Amino acid sequence: MLAKLFTPNKEIPKTIYTSAGFLTFIIFLVIWSVLTYGGVVNALFLPTPTTVLATAIDLFANGSLLSDIGISFSRVLVGFLVAAAIGIPLGILMGSLRIMEGAFEPIIGFIRYMPASAFIPLLILWIGLGEAEKMSVIFLGTFFQLTLMIMDVTKNVQNELIEVSYTLGAKKVQLFTKVILPAALPGIVDTLRITFGWAWTYLVVAEIVGASSGLGYMIMQASRFLQPDKIIVGIIIIGLLGLLTDMIFKAIYRASFSWMRKDGL
Repeated sequence: MLAKLFTPNKEIPKTIYTSAGFLTFIIFLVIWSVLTYGGVVNALFLPTPTTVLATAIDLFANGSLLSDIGISFSRVLVGFLVAAAIGIPLGILMGSLRIMEGAFEPIIGFIRYMPASAFIPLLILWIGLGEAEKMSVIFLGTFFQLTLMIMDVTKNVQNELIEVSYTLGAKKVQLFTKVILPAALPGIVDTLRITFGWAWTYLVVAEIVGASSGLGYMIMQASRFLQPDKIIVGIIIIGLLGLLTDMIFKAIYRASFSWMRKDGL
């Protein structure tokens, strides 16, 4: 059994797979406890797990944390949905038509290396400090990578499917809607799962300027007042929300594409 666990691409029981992830969290919690309860790290820099838990309960009790979660989630969701609404069709076209790839791949490949935070001053000048600015940061952080990943997924559609469709008399519009999109859809859903996770990583950046609410704002305010427990609560909540959305996408993938299920999905 032990040899099987460390054999590349070898299937393992689901219980062992799940237990491995659970054990990793336990080890992390044990290390955290040893460092804090043992006095190895000053509480000013790293509070104990019980302190963080008490802070989280207090924030939930007074309602402020639920409000921040709702606001942050709406910002991430809208920014990501706009990126997906533009990036999916553009990526499919770039992966299917060489002219579209030649027109858009160079500039998208160039801009994707620019940090989204660098655009914040321009976004403030162009659209102000409102919700649109924060959602735009999420958009910029995910759109370019999402589009290029969708392009690569579409490129991997078997050319034989396209040739057979032409032989059977399919028109170009039908080729996209009946062949390319269905064949690429599993990869598109998986790409959305990955890039939605990236969207959460840009939340603090999006809320760092001109915000008066949200998890990122809470984290920045806590850092100014030396409240590491609130910082850790905010970070953990963002991680849990990202994990929740990841699980939702995995459930959609399993329900829709069980015939090509992946390990861990």
